[in-house]
Amino acid sequence: MLNPLSSDLSVMRQSLIYGALEAVSHNINRRQENLRLFEFGNTYHQYQERQFTEQKHLSLITAGTIHEQSWNNPSRTADFFYIKGAVMSALKRLGITSINEKPTKMDFLSEGISLNSGAKIADLGVVKKKVCKSFDIDVTVHYANIYWDEVLKLVKEDRKSVVAIPKFPAVKRDLALLVNDETSFKELHDIALQTEKKLLKEVQLFDVYEGKNLAKGKKSYALSFLLQDEVKTLTDKQIDKAMQKIQQQLEKQAGVELR
Repeated sequence: MLNPLSSDLSVMRQSLIYGALEAVSHNINRRQENLRLFEFGNTYHQYQERQFTEQKHLSLITAGTIHEQSWNNPSRTADFFYIKGAVMSALKRLGITSINEKPTKMDFLSEGISLNSGAKIADLGVVKKKVCKSFDIDVTVHYANIYWDEVLKLVKEDRKSVVAIPKFPAVKRDLALLVNDETSFKELHDIALQTEKKLLKEVQLFDVYEGKNLAKGKKSYALSFLLQDEVKTLTDKQIDKAMQKIQQQLEKQAGVELR
């Protein structure tokens, strides 16, 4: 059966929600399940025959978890309070601090609130399961719509700098290491980033073990390395070369051993 909502995507749209759900579905079908997406876009609304108004919006949509589990930080689901916090933080950064909230009723939200500062500046809440099912989404999705024209009326003049989101996918590799008790994660973190300055974007510690089956004066670290090229997709050869270089420097400078 054809998606009954897909017809909304082929004409002048009245909401950004359906495009956002298409993006969520597209990513989930490709095993990218932890999502935090946004879009700046326009909607169109008829007020007289053949007469339309154009409105600017910023939409946010989340699914899955905010971050993966690490040794000292359990994974957290991207819930209502997370997306509300993101919206409030963005508005605060723009200088909008006088905000009140009240319940909102929108066709595609099962529950939610609207944020107001003189005029309504945002709606946010939980997307109805029935709507998600129409896009073959079986996880909880939260959505926020910020009325950008209204926000701009309230914003104080202040220059902001932005950086483009990388177009090419990141790759994660893990290493289980045996290290000396006095060796800190920061030491390994700094060695790795100094060794591979171009491709290595992030180093995380997701497990620490001290106890049985380890030699005296040793502990076990499990590190996660995020690699990404900003101009092309990484090949297996590039990834292996970078990881080998990082491993060699960790062994040389910190005396680590692979487990």
